[in-house]
Amino acid sequence: MSSSAPNQNNAQIARRSFLQRLGLLGVAAVAAPALLPTDSNGQITTLKGVSDKHRWGLLIDSSKCAAGCDACVRGCNEEHGISSTGNDDTDAQWIRKIDLKDNLTGQLSSLPMMCQHCDSAPCVDVCPTGASFKRADGVVLVNKHTCIGCRYCVMACPYKARSFIHEPLTDQKSWAPRGQGTVESCTLCVHRIDEDNEQQPACAVACTDEAHSAILFGDLNDPNSDISKAMVERQGLQVRSDFDLNTGVRYTKL
Repeated sequence: MSSSAPNQNNAQIARRSFLQRLGLLGVAAVAAPALLPTDSNGQITTLKGVSDKHRWGLLIDSSKCAAGCDACVRGCNEEHGISSTGNDDTDAQWIRKIDLKDNLTGQLSSLPMMCQHCDSAPCVDVCPTGASFKRADGVVLVNKHTCIGCRYCVMACPYKARSFIHEPLTDQKSWAPRGQGTVESCTLCVHRIDEDNEQQPACAVACTDEAHSAILFGDLNDPNSDISKAMVERQGLQVRSDFDLNTGVRYTKL
């Protein structure tokens, strides 16, 4: 008994050290002062009033999206405190503009690509700590408390919509917590949703300000919402519908 006790203690110590490195004992892997979105009083907002009654999403009309315009990207970056480090390989991108060409018709399309807020989200399925999660209202987020930066979700996302934060960060915004060594992506401006679900995300506001009005936000579960009506009228389509992910972001005229 006496000889085995030290071995057991050593094993327990080794296991604890291993789990601490993984972040499974609550050791934060980031230096962010707030690791979930908070309101002006410092209260976490990501679960306030969340219900599956709603399914928040975007409808993007690519016929209105102007080639060369990056208003949505700039609006997103300003809203969430994302700035360039001068290294295109490591800069965070919550939204990126892509240009598509139909090989049969030659038709050109320009559109923003961001987290598609999938109902069956691959990033959530592969996350070993549960840091990637989907709220009841369909918004897919990353909990910076438990993200260990393994980047499985980055590899699993078929839309290349997730970024890994390589550099130290300063002057962060309370509603958009970020942290070196963690993964991030579009949040649908969840802080705006939780404050007032009539608000449009920053990308949609910026697009409207540029007089394009190509991005429409709303409740996909409400058949009387503007976005639901537009989905029917304009035939909102999924990018790579063959993946059967039931995305919350849809496009017209792909």
